[in-house]
Amino acid sequence: MKNSPILIAVAAVCAIGASCSKKVAVAPPQSPSPAPAAVAPRTTPAPAPVRTATAPPPATPAPVTRTPSAAQRARIEELLARISDAYFDYDKHTLRPDAMNALQADSTELRNILKDFPDFKLTIEGHCDERGSAEYNLALGDARAAAAKDYLVQVGIPAGQLDVISYGKEHPVCAEHDEGCWQRNRRVHIIAAAR
Repeated sequence: MKNSPILIAVAAVCAIGASCSKKVAVAPPQSPSPAPAAVAPRTTPAPAPVRTATAPPPATPAPVTRTPSAAQRARIEELLARISDAYFDYDKHTLRPDAMNALQADSTELRNILKDFPDFKLTIEGHCDERGSAEYNLALGDARAAAAKDYLVQVGIPAGQLDVISYGKEHPVCAEHDEGCWQRNRRVHIIAAAR
C-alpha cells in the first residue's frame, strides 16, 4: 500500500473537481418577437431664432473739411493783417521781446482755426535790410523765418502748417538809407500760403 497515499490524493482531487463543476443551464431559444409597429419619427420643432435688437447702422460722420470755408479764410486773413511784423536787430535772427509779443498777439485764435484745417498753411517770410550780400541776406532771412516758426510751434501751431521762405533784401518796405528804414526791413511777415 505504498501507493495508497498517492491514490488517495488523486481520488480527492477528482472528487473536489467533480463537486466544483457546475452545470450551466442553457435556455431554450426564444421565438422571435413581433417587430414593433413603425412609429413616425418624432420631430423636435426648430428653436425660434433669437431676435436681438439690432442697432441702427452708425451715422456716417460728415466729411472732414481740410481747408477753411471762404468766411473762415477771410477771418484768418483778418487775423494775419492784424499781426504785426516781428522785427530783428542788425545781423541777428534771435527774437526780441517785442517780436515775441507781436507773434503772440493773435497766435492762440490762429492756432484754434488752423488745427481744424490740416491742409491750410501759412508762410513766414524772412526779410533783411539792404546791407550785406544777397547770399548772406538770404541765409539771414531764412534764419529769422525759422526762429519765428519755432516760436509759433511752441505756442501750438502745427509745424506742418508753417512754411518758411527768405526774400533777403529783395522785398523792402522802406527804401531810405538810414537806421529807421533798415529796422523796418529787418522783419518776418506772416501770410496765408498761396493755393
